[in-house]
Amino acid sequence: MTIDADRRAQAAAALATAERDAAPIPPLSETYPGLEASGAYEIQLVNIRRRNAEGAEVLGHKVGLTATAMQELLGVDEPDYGHLLDDMVHADDVELPIVRFCAPRIEPEITFRLHSPLTGPGVTVEDVLAATDAVIASLEIVDSRVADWKITLADTIADNASAAGTVLGSTWVSLDEAGSLPDIVCELLVNGEVVSTGTGAAVLGHPAQAVAWLANTLGPMGITLEAGHLVMPGSCTSAPFLSAGDHVEARFSGLGTVTANFT
Repeated sequence: MTIDADRRAQAAAALATAERDAAPIPPLSETYPGLEASGAYEIQLVNIRRRNAEGAEVLGHKVGLTATAMQELLGVDEPDYGHLLDDMVHADDVELPIVRFCAPRIEPEITFRLHSPLTGPGVTVEDVLAATDAVIASLEIVDSRVADWKITLADTIADNASAAGTVLGSTWVSLDEAGSLPDIVCELLVNGEVVSTGTGAAVLGHPAQAVAWLANTLGPMGITLEAGHLVMPGSCTSAPFLSAGDHVEARFSGLGTVTANFT
């Protein structure tokens, strides 16, 4: 069972207000019993269509829940996805006020830029690599508009997969230059101290697998991953919370570094 269109519109409006005011709300899964993933994606789309009407442009997608620990926490066995809008993408070494977020966390990711479209089903890792123009070191800001991150799968899907922004490094790197993506090593530093480490293999065994999953999930809905679009496949490390004054740096072998400052 999922909820009707009127209640989906109410839920989308509540999330939009929570994001605008940085004032989290109770879990939608409690406010609207019966909310399932399909209805949650409809709620997500209500807000994406609203932002499109206001002039925001979709630049790509993010994949979430690629870590086994997060899937086990929410009782799911596959990822979810959200949309990346142009005003969510920031340049390297950006300064962002922490008060614009509810309870932000940071994730280092290997972001893909496509030179050819991908349409599922049947997309493989090899297809993704063949369609990839370049990759780049990046940081995803994830934020829950649900209070205390008390989320179910439906909550995070409705909340645009907890997407709040992405910071791109300064240099796009070809796949030949980057080397084996699963073997890329990442160190995440906060205020100069290493807080987490990981590799590209933490993302479904291969970051391109997350992109393939996305293409194969969207394909039956008539949605194509477009040439020029960005795809964030999931975090290489854990996702620590952020505080005012934090300087974050992610160092990727083969890709270089990316930094962000939270004031």
